[in-house]
Amino acid sequence: MDISVVVPLFNEEESLPELTGWIAEVMLANSFTYEILFVDDGSTDASWTVIEHLRTTYPAVKGIKFRRNYGKSAALNVAFEAAQGDVVITMDADLQDSPDEIPNLFRRIKEENYDIISGYKKKRYDPISKTIPTKLFNAATRKMSGIQLNDFNCGLKAYRKDVVKTIEVYGEMHRYIPVIAKWAGFTRIGEQVVEHRARKYGVTKFGMSRFINGFLDLLSIFFVGKFGKRPMHFFGTLGVLSFLVGTIMALWMIVEKLYHIAAHIQIKRDITEMPLFYIALVAIVVGSQMFLTGFVAELVTRNAPERNQYLIEKELV
Repeated sequence: MDISVVVPLFNEEESLPELTGWIAEVMLANSFTYEILFVDDGSTDASWTVIEHLRTTYPAVKGIKFRRNYGKSAALNVAFEAAQGDVVITMDADLQDSPDEIPNLFRRIKEENYDIISGYKKKRYDPISKTIPTKLFNAATRKMSGIQLNDFNCGLKAYRKDVVKTIEVYGEMHRYIPVIAKWAGFTRIGEQVVEHRARKYGVTKFGMSRFINGFLDLLSIFFVGKFGKRPMHFFGTLGVLSFLVGTIMALWMIVEKLYHIAAHIQIKRDITEMPLFYIALVAIVVGSQMFLTGFVAELVTRNAPERNQYLIEKELV
C-alpha cells in the first residue's frame, strides 16, 4: 500500500464527507493505493455514524473510536500502530489542510529520501492570539532541538513508515513529533510550504492551556532525549556543582572567622547571622539532594527493560 492518511478528529461530523471525497479524488487521480484511517477521539456528535456511513461508499475508509477524549497524541499513536502504508500522511479533519498537497509530500518522501516532511503554513488564517504564541514556541523549539522548521505543530505531515513504527507519541507530544523522531535517529527532516485554508465548519478544539502544556512537553522531550538513559549526568553534575559552591562559601566564612580570632579582630556578628551562611547551607542541601536523585534515577534506569534497546537501521550478518 502506498499511503495511509491518518485523520484524528473530535466533533467534526460536518467536514468528514467533504474531506473523504476530496482525498479519494486525489488518490484516484494519482493512482495511489491507500487507506483513510479516522480516529474518533471520543466525539459527542455524530462523527462516528458519519464514518460508518462513509465506509459503505469508500472501502478505503477505516476507523477507530475512543470511549472518551484522550487527546490528539493518543489518537496519532494508535493510528501509527495501525497504519499500513509505506508513507503515512497526517492531516486535521477541519478542512484547513488541503489533500491536494498529498502527491508532493509522497514524492518527497519516496524520491528525496526524507524521513519526515513537515508542512509550513506560511500564510495563516488564525487570529493574532494564536499566531504570536505559535511563533514564539516554534523559535524556542528550533533553538532547543536544532531542527530548522518554521512550523512544528502543523497537522499536515508525511512520514516514512519506519518513523511511525518506531516513535511513541504520548501526553501532548504531537506538537514535537519531529523532535521525537530526531532523538530516535531519524534526522532527514524537511519542510514544505502548504496551503492553510480557513475553517469551514465548527470551531477550534484547542484552548490557551495548550501553550503552557506545549512548553512543558518541550522540556520533557529535551530532558528525556538527552538524559533519559543517563540521568546521573544531569542531576549528578548539578548536584556536585551546587554542593561545591556551598562548601566553598562555608569554608570561606570559617577561615575568615578563624583569621579574625587569631588577629584579635572584633567580630561584629556571628556566622549564623550572615545571609551567606544560609545561602551556603541551602546550596549544600540542594546539591546533596540532586546527587541522590541522580543516583536513584540511575538505579531505576539500569533496571528498566529498555535500557539496552537501540535502533538498528541496517545490518550485515
